[in-house]
Amino acid sequence: MRKFLIVGLAFIGLAGCAGREPLSSTPDLTVVDGANELPSPVRNDLTAPDRPALIGPLDTIEVEVFNVPDLTREVQVDASGRISIPLAGTIYAGGKTSRELAADIENGLRGRYIRDPQVTINIKSSVSQVVTVDGQVTEPGLYPVTNQMTLLRAIASAKGLTEFARADDVVILRTVEGQRMAALYNVTAIRRGAYKDPPLYANDVVVVGDSPQRRMFRDFVSLAPLLAAPLVAILR
Repeated sequence: MRKFLIVGLAFIGLAGCAGREPLSSTPDLTVVDGANELPSPVRNDLTAPDRPALIGPLDTIEVEVFNVPDLTREVQVDASGRISIPLAGTIYAGGKTSRELAADIENGLRGRYIRDPQVTINIKSSVSQVVTVDGQVTEPGLYPVTNQMTLLRAIASAKGLTEFARADDVVILRTVEGQRMAALYNVTAIRRGAYKDPPLYANDVVVVGDSPQRRMFRDFVSLAPLLAAPLVAILR
């Protein structure tokens, strides 16, 4: 993060003393000649990488069968991840994308009064694709996951940090291939651009401030704030 502080001080110096030499590029910093403001983003910059939205228990979906209005309906996935569709029977929807579930329904309908069924699935509301934000935030709770959900966005959704929140003590808990993992982040460092704002995924748990999850890192992290990079650990 030191280089960012140096850059900030250099710009302040330039504003206060026009006689100083302008900034020049270094191995850690590239100066854009002739630019006095950030350029506008291009289309690819505005598009988040696609993350498959998976259907889960208690989600509400809309099933639309083309040219068969009697089969078009809203359905809530039951607690076991199943839905019931007339003529197609009971179909397991949990953990599938909209396209995968549509294909399963088409297979169930094909040959049963419908020669070439065309099914479209829309997720109307989701209670399964959420992250948990807990600890020293204004409004702890469950928040829906979108393609652009990140740590800072999740904290903003929870109305920000509380007055006495410890911004350098933010833990993300995640299960990867059945293994529980945790990473420690410094929100202040992310805001300053020291490292990337990490993406969040469904079922992640964010804990802000002192907690049992944070204390697990005592043997790994010194008393100095974490600035250079997040720390990732496997939970035993």
